[in-house]
Amino acid sequence: MDMGQLGSILPLILLVVVFYFLLIRPQRKRQQEAVKMQNSLTPGTRVMTTTGLFGTVVTVDNEDVVLEVAPGVETRWVKAAIGRVVTPGDAPAGDEATEVATSEEDRNESEAAVDRNGDQGSSTKKS
Repeated sequence: MDMGQLGSILPLILLVVVFYFLLIRPQRKRQQEAVKMQNSLTPGTRVMTTTGLFGTVVTVDNEDVVLEVAPGVETRWVKAAIGRVVTPGDAPAGDEATEVATSEEDRNESEAAVDRNGDQGSSTKKS
């Protein structure tokens, strides 16, 4: 091999090495962590599926998991569908307590705006 052939193959080899370290290796590591998490599921664990459904693990079979999504409502899922384990500090985005607090704050702000502006914003005008 002369230097001309080595010079034309070197960028291709460098590109393969960069792809391995930037794409393939991190993806493989994430996949191994997900499998480890799915194999460590135990009854009573609160989880979120890959589709965003929250539930509590009731039983774990070989490749299946039974989740309780509401009191008395149980569904069967494949372990691979479990996206993550939810810790007590994590709260679903649509938490009712947050929504109630937000609506109360909005109402208080609108009442304060009416008090500041008086009736200036009313739709009936006197001429």
